[in-house]
Amino acid sequence: MSTEEKSAAPRSLAEALRVRDDVSLAALLRSRPDLITPVPTDLTQLATRAGTRASVVRALERLDRFSLQTAEALAVAPDPASYGELLALMGGDAEDPAVAAALPRAAALLREQALVWGADDRLRLVRTARELLAPSPQHPSPTGLGPTVREATAGMSPGRIQEILGAVGLTSTHDSVSAVSALGALFADRRRMAALLAELPEESREVLDRLVWGPPYGQVTHDPAAHLRALLDRGLLLPTAPGTVVLPREVALHLRAGRAHRVPEPVPPPVEAAAAHRPQVVDATAAGQALAALATVDELLKEWDEGGPTVLRAGGLSVRDLKRTAVALDVPEPVAAFWVELAYGAGLIASDGEAEERYAATPAYDEWRELPPAERWARLAGTWLTATRTPGVVGGRDAKDRTLSALGPNLDRSAAPEVRHRVLALLAGLPEGASPVEESLLARLRWERPLRGPQREQREQREPGKARDDDLRSRIARWTLSEAELLGVTGRGALAAPGRALIGAPEAPRPAAQEETGEPEGPGDKLPVHHHRMPPVAAPLTPAERAAATATAARLLAPLFPEPLDHVLLQADLTAVAPGPLERELADVLGVLADVESKGGATVYRFTPGSVRRALDAGRSAADLHAFLARHSRTPVPQPLTYLIDDVARRHGRLRVGAASAYVRCDDDATLDEILADKRAAGLGLRRLAPTVLAAQADPAALLDGLRAIGFAPAAESAAGDVLIARADSHRTPPRVAPEPVPDGPPAPDDTLLAAAIRAVRAGDLASTTPRKPGPGSGEDGGEGGAPGGTLPRTGAAETLATMQAAVLTGEALWIGYVNAEGAASQRVIAPIRVEGGFVTAYDHTADEVRTYPLHRITGVAELADDAG
Repeated sequence: MSTEEKSAAPRSLAEALRVRDDVSLAALLRSRPDLITPVPTDLTQLATRAGTRASVVRALERLDRFSLQTAEALAVAPDPASYGELLALMGGDAEDPAVAAALPRAAALLREQALVWGADDRLRLVRTARELLAPSPQHPSPTGLGPTVREATAGMSPGRIQEILGAVGLTSTHDSVSAVSALGALFADRRRMAALLAELPEESREVLDRLVWGPPYGQVTHDPAAHLRALLDRGLLLPTAPGTVVLPREVALHLRAGRAHRVPEPVPPPVEAAAAHRPQVVDATAAGQALAALATVDELLKEWDEGGPTVLRAGGLSVRDLKRTAVALDVPEPVAAFWVELAYGAGLIASDGEAEERYAATPAYDEWRELPPAERWARLAGTWLTATRTPGVVGGRDAKDRTLSALGPNLDRSAAPEVRHRVLALLAGLPEGASPVEESLLARLRWERPLRGPQREQREQREPGKARDDDLRSRIARWTLSEAELLGVTGRGALAAPGRALIGAPEAPRPAAQEETGEPEGPGDKLPVHHHRMPPVAAPLTPAERAAATATAARLLAPLFPEPLDHVLLQADLTAVAPGPLERELADVLGVLADVESKGGATVYRFTPGSVRRALDAGRSAADLHAFLARHSRTPVPQPLTYLIDDVARRHGRLRVGAASAYVRCDDDATLDEILADKRAAGLGLRRLAPTVLAAQADPAALLDGLRAIGFAPAAESAAGDVLIARADSHRTPPRVAPEPVPDGPPAPDDTLLAAAIRAVRAGDLASTTPRKPGPGSGEDGGEGGAPGGTLPRTGAAETLATMQAAVLTGEALWIGYVNAEGAASQRVIAPIRVEGGFVTAYDHTADEVRTYPLHRITGVAELADDAG
């Protein structure tokens, strides 16, 4: 490198950022949004923020596996390292072509995210990243490498170092520094190292083989065996503490054939297709699941319509209430937790805020029920996709070992939306109608976001090249697959067309064979594999894009839903079969008149004396019920059902219960005689007041229940003697806002914010780095007027005014210090246009616009140097 090139090379991360164009800076800020929260004042502050531990850790956690391996290799490479040295560490002596092909992308990504800076001949990992990734006794490197010879011999006596030189056949030196350099050069020389290792006994080489891939530390006694002594004498093992030795990095790299990693992973693992189905079958299956999802949520809300379970003191549902809800919905408890959380996330249920707090439907539920079915589903699916509340963790334990309850606190997992979106995106990358092999999908996700820290180190040491599936992201991915199937986003494991639209994915081309034959492929057939190319799906959508995607999903789903039916099929066994979804009015009336016996593609309702009495209590007459069934049945009304309705109606209301404490009256005194003679009525405290009236000590509600329990069908009446119609009163909460997702750090900035932030940073950097002329009376260092080091310039009012007026005439730019009305100080580069009335109007390079400043708020002014760019 020439002297001019060396002088042009950046000497710091700030200088490297300074030469970037706006597109490159925008890519950095988009990938690391924490860097502009708040917007830094200049590029030096941006570089400082990019090197903080929290920001670096966050950036490293978002690297894919190969990019992270590249950063780990740079952490054990010389500082700075050339691209050739990095390639040698990643590809080894064999020069793996896959690594060579993938390394430019990884290096460019690290440079784009400001984790690496410098030209290809002087690559530098930012100091914080090197500290996090470089090996140390407390924090072993994921590479399994130990310290260099120089680091391992830092505390060793000069005499001992000279003895090691003699043992390996090197000439003694006059100082330890040159001795360590000579030893390191020997270990890095492939030919000489091969000869040195060939002299060792087999037992010594076996010891090196055990340490080569890490951990590089071992234990020895104070009197080691001969094969260990041979390694210690030659410096192939170096002592780090009493009884502890380490394999030097240079020795390990020779034994590894130059590779920093045992298994470099330059290519993401493919997502394999397990089975394929015709897209029409997938869409139909998903539509059926979507209908079932709407029915389940509707059933849940009806179950809680009059007021649901109480809210625990710490928030959430009790285990008992979750079990009751699961029984009512006829689903397992984890699935019940999913539906409850989904309705809560969509704002359909909330706590009512009363003294005895209970969960209930919100007013938004009534609005939701009025929407077309496809739009109702789209709202649920959109909520699920973006929610950070994670039902899968219900039943687990929090950091304080407390049980996590449904609807309770601490269920937010900020990674959930990203994982859900990514799982669906990977499904979208498969051939249309194909379902994935779950393990291959999880392996792909782990490659894209590998574990870091002790979990990964322990895993790699236990099973090199393998990954466990107990990390949170893998569990969220598994839950995503099952929840997407429950919700109808997928059908038979494959992404349906509405689900594809939900994430903004383009329509997938149908495989040619499938287009020609229209036949589904079986699970055992050979299916195409989704290779390492990323699926054509964008990042998680913006709110506007998400709204458009949700509307598109609803539009695609609507034709897949069957038209609501206005009829049922009545059967002689006192059941009615609904062969599909019913119109809402029909479903509501039938839900009162009969009990649901089974659900599925066709819903079976059963008529019982209790269900018929429920309809009569709701104000229906026998004639109304007969007319309703005749109008909505495609089959003749069975005689047993007619008899059942007439029999219950004949007895319904013959007895009247009112408030005295309570009384019973009946036109048939024989019926009252029968009640008085029944021993089961003894607890009601009945006595005859008149031939047709009995008085009771029990209250009216207890009297009604008691008489019904012994086989009568009484009706309640008002004080005026009218029959009371028993309609359930819907309980609603006050208006509630659906819970907001808890993001993982600041949101990604949009283009407008990025452009404004870059303009502000550039302008601030211009103001802080532009050379200024020394002020009057200042020394060589700039004095008070020049204000070196980023402090505000200070000049008197008269001098400031004179300098401004002169700049208006000459058109020169000035550097000023300015304090705004809030007292915030800043430095700016301006080109004065006009000075009058105590104000200066100037083009502000910092804000890239014309502004007016009060002269009394300008702390001082300085002219820019003649060679200022």
